[in-house]
This record gives sequence, C-alpha cells and structure tokens, in this order.
Amino acid sequence: MAIVSEDDFPQSSNSTYRTASSSLRADQEALLEKLLDCPLPGLQRPKDRFSGTYIIFFSLGIGGLLPWNFFVTAQEYWIFKLSNCSSPATGEEPKGSDILNYFESYLAVASTVPSVLCLLVNFLLVNRVPIHVRVLASLTVMLAIFVVMTVLVKVDTSSWTHSFFAVTIVCMAILSGTSTIFNSSVFGMTGSFPMRNSQALISGGAMGGTLSAVASLVDLAGASDVTDSTLAFFLTADVFLALCIGLYLLLPRLDYARYYMRPVWPAVFSGEEQLPQDSPNPPLVAPGSSDSQTPPLRPILKKTAGLGFCVIYLLFITSLVFPAISSNIESLSKGSGSPWSTKFFVPLTTFLLYNFADLCGRQITAWIQVPGPRSKALPGLVLLRTCLVPLFVFCNYQPRVHLQAVVFQSDVYPVLFTSLLGLSNGYLSTLALIYGPKIVPRELAEATGVVMSFYMCLGLVLGSACSALLVHLI
Repeated sequence: MAIVSEDDFPQSSNSTYRTASSSLRADQEALLEKLLDCPLPGLQRPKDRFSGTYIIFFSLGIGGLLPWNFFVTAQEYWIFKLSNCSSPATGEEPKGSDILNYFESYLAVASTVPSVLCLLVNFLLVNRVPIHVRVLASLTVMLAIFVVMTVLVKVDTSSWTHSFFAVTIVCMAILSGTSTIFNSSVFGMTGSFPMRNSQALISGGAMGGTLSAVASLVDLAGASDVTDSTLAFFLTADVFLALCIGLYLLLPRLDYARYYMRPVWPAVFSGEEQLPQDSPNPPLVAPGSSDSQTPPLRPILKKTAGLGFCVIYLLFITSLVFPAISSNIESLSKGSGSPWSTKFFVPLTTFLLYNFADLCGRQITAWIQVPGPRSKALPGLVLLRTCLVPLFVFCNYQPRVHLQAVVFQSDVYPVLFTSLLGLSNGYLSTLALIYGPKIVPRELAEATGVVMSFYMCLGLVLGSACSALLVHLI
C-alpha cells in the first residue's frame, strides 16, 4: 500500500496527544494522525529543498554504522592479525586459533553489551544534555577510536597477538557505545520529523553495510597485501566520520530541519494537554523546569510494547545467525581452489548479499508500509523468521564438531537463506522502528526513539550471546 508524502498531508487541528479516554482507531488512521504536529502560530512549514534533510539523515545513517560494518567485514585482516601470520609457517596450529575461531562471537558481544549500557545513559540524558552535544561528542570519540585502529593496521603485532586482540575488543566496546549514543540520539531526533526521515536514517545504516562489503571486495581483488587493502578500508571510514560531523553541523541551517527541530511544550500525563493560551506567539522554548526531568518511561513502554517485542525478536534471530554462523559457511567446492570458492565466497554470499538485501528491505518501506503498527500480522511474520536458524545451521558451516550432517548440499542454499534473512530483517525492523515514535506525543518522540534503540540493542545482545553458544554446539 503506497502512502501519500507526509509533507503534502493536510495537518489536523488536533493535538498529537490524545487522552486516555480516546477511542482506538484503525491502524492507518491512527498512524497518520501522529505524522505531523500542528504548526505554531506564525510559522509555515517549509519544503525539504532538493531533499537536503533526507540526504543528510541518510548520510548520518551510513556514518553511524559504518565503523561496525568495517570491523565485521574485514575478515581477512583479522585472520592475518590473529593468526600470528607474520611468522613463517611451521606446520603447528597458530597461537591465536581459539580467539580466531570465535572472533566474530567475541566481537558481537563486545559491540552489544556496551550498547545497552550507553542507551540507558542516553535515555537519562535526553532532557539534561543538549542533543547536539551528545551527537558531536560521540562522533568525535568514534573518529578517534577508528584512527587508532587505522594506525594499528601497519603495526607488526605478531609478538603480542593476544594483547592486540584485547585492544581490538576494548576499542570495539568504546566504539559501539559511542555509536549507540549517536544513533539513538539522531533516531530520537527524527521522531519529530515526518517518517520519511526516520526511514532515511535506517536505510542509511544498511547502505553503510553495503558500501563496506563492496569496498572489502574491491580491496580483496585489487590489493595483494591485506594490510594495504585494510588501510584503505579504514581510512574510508575515517573520512566518512569526519564528513558526518560537517553534515550534522549543516543540518540546523536548513529551514525544513529547523522547523521540525523546534522545541515543544511538554504534555502532562494527567489526561489533558496543556498549551500556552495567553500569547498568540508562544515561546519556542519550554519551561526550564521540565527540561531537567527524566522522560516518563512507563507510558512509552506501554504504548510500544508490541513493537518492542517485534524489534527484539527480529534482531535476536538476525544476530544469532549473522555474522557468527553465516560467515563460517564454506563453499562445497572449496577444494577446487577457485577464487570464487575460496577468496570471494564469504564476502559475496554473506556480507555483500546480506547488506544489499537488508538495504532493499529498508528502502521498500519508503513506498509500502504494511502491516500496520497494531496489526497481528507483524508479530506473526517476525516469529516466522525463527525457521531461518536451522536452515543456516545445516548448510556447510565449518568447523563442525557435534553436528556432522550437512543437509543443504549446494552453494545456492546459503545464497537464498541470506537473501531472506536480510530482506525480512530490513523490511520488518524498519517498519517497527519508524512506527514507534509516531504512536506517542511529539514531546516524547526523542525519548521513544532511544527506547526503540534499546529494544534493538537488547535483541542484538541476546542474539550475540546465544550465537556464541550455538557456535560451540555445532
């Protein structure tokens, strides 16, 4: 079902806050009522000229997840570093074999646990620390950490492999925490914008994964030295993070963005809205006493419980499989020695294909938004993705210790399953995430965005923890 552009949709004269006695409406009607707020007296809603705001949010989405994606997709680099391969081959098992075999699982845990803690902190800071301070500080820390990892690319770590592993995990934890603050803050901010801007931010994250996968393939094909290719790889992320800082500073200069970034008067959760009435042009800044309060959590959790379950379970299934399981599925013709079955199979069939399918799923939500936020079909489709887990397990995952049977004896199967995993993840997760801030009052949109990000990270944490267990059971 295609929807009309939100910028062209007539605004209602009603407030976006409805009392507890309001009757329930149909999904589409309830959603459209939340899309836009009443313009303040004397203000006209400007157009997004040349889609400038959309492009900025799309770019910020790329930058917010690009470092994590570059960490995950640089598989050849981590094999090189953690196998102590600067030493001549002796026929013995590499010293770092254990941390190498389970590196993806360790990296997943290190990236998700700090995310949950930082989300809790960010929720408490929503009304205490200005959003531009949180965004710019997190971007600066992300850039500094990634510069450190870029420098280490050309450093010989063969004599301190385990220490390098520890440094990598610590950097990943810091990077993940600051990235979470950045992503949740910007996503919370888009909650006050029309839904197309939230969709742009989320789609940008998938584009970041696709770009990192493409860059990895280009580097693999064009560079003979893995450190040269990874250096170019990481430098790209450094440049893009610096670009994101500039783009965010540009955002408030756009009339369209400034209109939706204006402060709002907070609603009081007493069943009635309170708006200033004694001035035809009320001040744009809400009373200072409310700015220091923590946003009310209970009404947000109550309204977003169903969508929250969908987000948690979606990300749980996805992180259970990707990348810990899917990146270790080998081509059945690996023994032939062809570049497809050895060098390019995993980068193509796991990282590039998943990220491209994920991007397609997210982008489809720009035109089609079904099922609705209260539809029972949405959680039904989310639960149906559980079937993907055994499908991946019985592909040619290696090494296998306990489950020896490989049911799917063709390289076509992991390609098909990865496409389904990415497409369903992108489409369903984007729907749930963009619905969240639109079913609450506008003054709670930013806080709700942080809560939706918390749901997402909780699903990733649970999935990552269980993926480490699943890897040991196969």
